[in-house]
Amino acid sequence: MSKLKITLVKSPIDRTKRQKATLEALGFRRVHQTVEHDDTPQIRGMIRKVEHLVQVQSN
Repeated sequence: MSKLKITLVKSPIDRTKRQKATLEALGFRRVHQTVEHDDTPQIRGMIRKVEHLVQVQSN
C-alpha cells in the first residue's frame, strides 16, 4: 500500500473544533510537521476536510 506524506502548512488557530480534532487525529502537533499515513479512503476523507491547511505528497 502506498504512503502519503502530509505536512501542516497553516495554523489551526481560529478554526472549527472539528477541523482541529481532525488535525489531531492525523497526528499533528505543530505547524510544518510532517506525518506519514497509508493511503486509505478514511485518511483521504480526513485530508479533504482540512485540505486548505495541509500539503500532501504521495510516494
